[in-house]
Amino acid sequence: MSFLNPVFSTENVSYRDGKRYAWLMSLLLPAVLGSAPLFYLWTGSVAAMWIPVLLVYGLIPLLDRVIGEDLSNPPEEVVPLLEADGFYRWAAYALVPVLWVAFLGNAYFVGTQDLPWSAVLAIVVNTGILCGVAINLGHELGHKKSKLERHLATSVLAMGAYGHFAIDHNRGHHRYVATPDDCASSRMGENLYGFALRELPGAFLRAWRLEAGRLERHEQRVWSLHNEIVRAGLVTVAVSVGLVVAFGPIMIPYLAATYFIGAFHLTMANYVEHYGLLRQKRSNGHYERCQPHHSWNSNHIVSNWALFHLQRHSDHHANPGRRYQSLRHFDGLPTLPSGYFGMFLVALVPPLWFRVMDPLLLEHVGRDPARINFYPKQREELCARYWLAGNEAADLSSSSYDDGRPAEQAA
Repeated sequence: MSFLNPVFSTENVSYRDGKRYAWLMSLLLPAVLGSAPLFYLWTGSVAAMWIPVLLVYGLIPLLDRVIGEDLSNPPEEVVPLLEADGFYRWAAYALVPVLWVAFLGNAYFVGTQDLPWSAVLAIVVNTGILCGVAINLGHELGHKKSKLERHLATSVLAMGAYGHFAIDHNRGHHRYVATPDDCASSRMGENLYGFALRELPGAFLRAWRLEAGRLERHEQRVWSLHNEIVRAGLVTVAVSVGLVVAFGPIMIPYLAATYFIGAFHLTMANYVEHYGLLRQKRSNGHYERCQPHHSWNSNHIVSNWALFHLQRHSDHHANPGRRYQSLRHFDGLPTLPSGYFGMFLVALVPPLWFRVMDPLLLEHVGRDPARINFYPKQREELCARYWLAGNEAADLSSSSYDDGRPAEQAA
């Protein structure tokens, strides 16, 4: 296999990964978000500090629209070779120092320059988006079994004060996804802001319960370094206190706002990923295992390159052990009309979101209310508005779930 022309071959299949080096684009995103101070120094204009935000929320959705989607999949025969290739792992590892340099560089600029409040706000937004990118990397690395990847995941999650994410996501969200009991699955009729009030505290509380239960089963103290949330929290506290000591009280509101914006970006991602989708109950009272059609999917090229294939969310939830480079497209999936950055903008305006997404949801489920995860207060109104038959409330009182991991899906 040539470094510049990578070909993965088995006895029967030869596959060239044309996207191999495109994943390095993920390094550009945090580099751009850390460049707001440079734009200010070059131009002397506060307005120039918003250029990174405009690139993320303007240029990327535009490129997604112009360049379009990629529906290709690697042959299953070469997936073990793809996942064994260290290039893809190191492309993700390399993002860790870029994120930290950008994060600390932005804080240094705020702490050492006499800036107007509008300039500080611009850096807060840039750094908040950066923390959202860090959570996305923590999502990719946190699913892996190696100690190195788990430690790197803790590092980047702690950067955004979201060290509980891997626990809640892996052991909570993946088990309860697309059911009424999942705080990280949005419901039809639920707007983004109401969802945030449910998801942000719910994710932390669920993560703490899960981690406390694990430690108790192993006869270990909850308040100890065995607790993953405590370990990540100590990193967050150490960095935060260090920045306050180094640069003064301005760091307190700066970091608080930054951490919130980073967490809210995760909330927006969770909101768009499972909106209204519902797993069905089997006759034994257990929910069916998660399948690709229980997540909204997006194959838009540019935003997927920037986010390590996060938007091929359908295959990720059905097969959470797969690495980003081998995640697949499936036909017949619920599909987002844009990549995540474009959909975040839509979600910020609830009437626009409902106008765009409710018809897509209804089309996907065949207008069957039994296949919709409704916001309970809106169920009757939504069924009446969209003329849905059988609008009696479903029996959602049971909370029984399959304990096994999802089985592999056929390509």
